[in-house]
Amino acid sequence: MCLGVPMIVIEGDDISALCEGAGRAERISMLLIGAQPPGAHVLVHLGTAMRVLAEEEAGLIAAALTGLEAALAGESFEQHFADLIDREPQLPAHLRSDESDCDDPAAKQIASESLSTQAR
Repeated sequence: MCLGVPMIVIEGDDISALCEGAGRAERISMLLIGAQPPGAHVLVHLGTAMRVLAEEEAGLIAAALTGLEAALAGESFEQHFADLIDREPQLPAHLRSDESDCDDPAAKQIASESLSTQAR
């Protein structure tokens, strides 16, 4: 499994930026997203900033990674997934069997084809 890590831009330019996150600082390629101002949150995978994150999303990703680390260590992890605790899990629209829940015509078509294939 490949994971992206949220990091904060400290300083940089169009090519690279010094970013901090997950307890470390490192120089990250900015070629895919361009220069970002200091304080911007970016999602980093294999030393490359993949996209800009809103502060809230960066926090949720960081909490999920901390929760995953706690779960792997056999520790309590539920508190790291507070955004998921009090809601029912939902399938993405293209995986739902009830096509009326989906507003995307392409997803409805995929779901319909999937159901007809399963019925055979």
